[in-house]
Amino acid sequence: MTIDHLVTHSGGFHADELLSSVILTCLFPQAELRRTRDRQWITPAVNKIIYDVGGAFDADAQIFDHHQRPGPLREDDQPFSSFGLIWAQYGRAYLGKQGVPADAIEAIHEKFDSKFVLPIDLLDNGAIEPSVAGPLSIMTLPALLASLKPVFDDPSPSADDDAFFAALPIARSFVEAKIRGMAAKARAESIVIEAIEKAGQSAILELPMGMPYGSVLDKSGADHILFVVTPRGADWTIGGIKLSRDTFDQRADLPASWAGLSDAALEEASGVTGAKFCHNARFIAVAESREAIMAMAEIAVDEALSVAKATA
Repeated sequence: MTIDHLVTHSGGFHADELLSSVILTCLFPQAELRRTRDRQWITPAVNKIIYDVGGAFDADAQIFDHHQRPGPLREDDQPFSSFGLIWAQYGRAYLGKQGVPADAIEAIHEKFDSKFVLPIDLLDNGAIEPSVAGPLSIMTLPALLASLKPVFDDPSPSADDDAFFAALPIARSFVEAKIRGMAAKARAESIVIEAIEKAGQSAILELPMGMPYGSVLDKSGADHILFVVTPRGADWTIGGIKLSRDTFDQRADLPASWAGLSDAALEEASGVTGAKFCHNARFIAVAESREAIMAMAEIAVDEALSVAKATA
């Protein structure tokens, strides 16, 4: 079967059909993307995929609309938008084409759905309000994509289509970057697990490079680890471990006497030759060698344990 046309509605656009188009144009690059409400075009056919228009959802017939009543629902009764419907049908194939390893596709498909697709679905259906994002509501992805629409008095008859096709590569960059990040996180997991095992009961986790480690650390139950050491270019860094993604609070802070210091001042305060910088917020410090950063790490651990003991 050859897909010759990807068909969505004309006029103003929203995040759901724009992001659906990202998935479909990757899978069917030879197909023409047509924006129309013409009845002939939005009638199902074997060579078309129709989405966010048409008044029906039938995966076998390749039509993926959600505006009809009743609209399609997830297993937990939350509503689909066209993006959720397209992701459910074509997301795994898209991940494969993006180079995600076969053994990671199912997990990443599910995670991308819950973290990225579902919020788009809920916003598009009015199941949640943009205001849930608080002061950052105008910075959400749907809001940013909506800002790419033409102004109301643009006289061009092709203004909506021109804006849609200009927005498409921008939307694509967000999707691809998120997938790359999730795939990288999956690749990092085995490296972090090995490093945790190597650390044993040490409070210092040494990684061979900067990489995502938080979720693996949480799952491992290695609550005794307080700091993470990694190389960064010619330098080495030590960083604290946040208690959760929703806070800047850490399991332990770097010593208060280091805060905001650099070079000679930090060397004097820490007693470590090669110490280069400590952030004023005490979540990261830099040294010129592994030897120096490990010395700083040992000092940081000793002070953190002393503080914890004194406040216990």
